[in-house]
Order: sequence, then C-alpha cells, then structure tokens
Amino acid sequence: MSAIRLLVLGAVRQHGRAHGYQVRNDLEYWGAHEWSNAKPGSIYHALKQMAKQGLLHAYEIAPSTAGGPPRTEYELTEAGDEEYFTLLRDSLTAYAQKPDVLSAALGFMVDLDRAEALRLLTERVRAIEAWRKSVTEYYTPEEGPQALGHIGEIMNFWVHSADTGAEWTRGLIRRIEGGAYTFAGEGDRFVGVLAEGEENPYATGERHPGDAR
Repeated sequence: MSAIRLLVLGAVRQHGRAHGYQVRNDLEYWGAHEWSNAKPGSIYHALKQMAKQGLLHAYEIAPSTAGGPPRTEYELTEAGDEEYFTLLRDSLTAYAQKPDVLSAALGFMVDLDRAEALRLLTERVRAIEAWRKSVTEYYTPEEGPQALGHIGEIMNFWVHSADTGAEWTRGLIRRIEGGAYTFAGEGDRFVGVLAEGEENPYATGERHPGDAR
C-alpha cells in the first residue's frame, strides 16, 4: 500500500478544494517529504492520475500571473471520498512494514469517530500479534538470532519492531480512551494545514509552473 494516495486525498479534503502547491505545502509542513514518497513530482502525478480515475474533480481557474498555464484546483468526488476512508481504515488496521502508511493514517485519524478509531487500532494490535505468532513458529526470539546465523538478525529486527509497534499502539489506544484529541462529531478539531499565503518554514522552494500563486 502506498501512502501517497491517502496523503494527497486527505490534504485536498481538509481544504475542501485545493491546488497542487497547497497540497505540497501542507505535506511538507507535516514533514511527509522526509518519511514518505510524497515528493513534488509524486504529488502532482497523484493529483492528475486520481483526477483521471474520477476520484478528484479538476477545475481550471485564472491563469498564472507569471504568464504560465491556468492553475488547477482539485476537489474530492463522491468516489474520492469513499476511497479516502477506505485507505484510512485499511492503513490504521493493517500491519504494514512501511511506516509511512501508518504515519499518513495517523495524520487523518480524527476524521473518524472515536469508537471506530479505537476499533481499528485494536484490530491493528491483533494483526501484529498474529504476525508475530506466525513468525515464532520457526523463529524463537528467546534463543537469540545466532540460532539462524547472521540471517537471524533479520527476523530479530522485525520481531523487535513488531513488539515495539504493538506497545506503541496500545499506548495510543489508552490515550484516545482517556479523551485525547477531538474526533469527528465531537466539535472543532485541530487541522494542520497552512492558510493561503502563509509561509511554510519547511518548503523546499521548488514550485510547479501550473500552481503559481
């Protein structure tokens, strides 16, 4: 599962309607360019591809003041909204080895109601525990990785990562059960997006010609 689709759909959804540079600016503000494949080229490609797939509606607005092509703004379609929530739920539940998928889901988890978020995270713990059980049928951590030669360090790394991931998820569950964060239907929520024209301290400085402000 790739994080880029969830990240782009979620960023557009938070604005309601956004152009590519806004989406890129928000994802850089979250540091997504450091922990995922959300690089400028990938973001613009994802926007165009999902527009072709009917997940986003593309609007051409006034031409760039710099004389470039018209700027394109995007808005989620009904199919795009369904895809967004499918990706969000799958990303919170599945035990994926790529941390960018979970990181993307955490950034949007408050779009769900509290009870569903807790249910999905509990399913995630079960998935991690099931994966660990399947691994320990032929690899026993207590014996140490040396039992498999240096290759054992690979399984040792993944089992340790699974244990750490399960422990962290249980902690998140406890925090949410204790009232942390504001979820859907509970009132005004924190939205980590930049206002139009607000300076992004983490911007790389490169722009797409069709998205000049």
